[in-house]
Amino acid sequence: MSDTKPAKPGLIRRLFSPAARWSVFSLVVLGGLGGVIFWGGFNTFMEYTNRLEFCVSCHSMSTPYEEYKKSPHYTNASGVRAICSDCHVPKDWTAKLIRKVQATGELWHHFNGKLSTPEKFEEHRKEMATRVWAVMKATDSRECRNCHSYESMAFHKQTPRAREKMETALKNGETCIDCHKGIAHALPPRED
Repeated sequence: MSDTKPAKPGLIRRLFSPAARWSVFSLVVLGGLGGVIFWGGFNTFMEYTNRLEFCVSCHSMSTPYEEYKKSPHYTNASGVRAICSDCHVPKDWTAKLIRKVQATGELWHHFNGKLSTPEKFEEHRKEMATRVWAVMKATDSRECRNCHSYESMAFHKQTPRAREKMETALKNGETCIDCHKGIAHALPPRED
């Protein structure tokens, strides 16, 4: 009797065996399905957080929500309503993801009570507004331009003063936020 054990098939041979092929195939299929389900769930949740009801569900958003309801973005002659995400969340997926990560960081302040009262909100209004305006300026008012564009404006239907200001802004390369601060929310108090 020989002490030699039968030789094990080589690694390459084992990787290409029928059982291994089915295992790899199953792993790829299950991984693909899992990825699709995860991606779909992730995108669904991201879109859920863009809903007006979600945005104003925090008590710290009651002040900006009440201001917004008095603005032309809430009620206007055309009947088109812009909601929070239209102005504060980019449409581009990568920029949207970055903004959502930033918003998650802002939850820290919410849970620590930084804006828990109208007085605290007012105390931080200028800081918050300045931050939003800087982002809008840096992105050439990207979110405004999702709905408004110079190319589709009927300058001849604007008042002479508005038309002159818009044409001057266009010529000077200004962006929406340069002139339209306070369009949806109260301006911070001026420090003269």
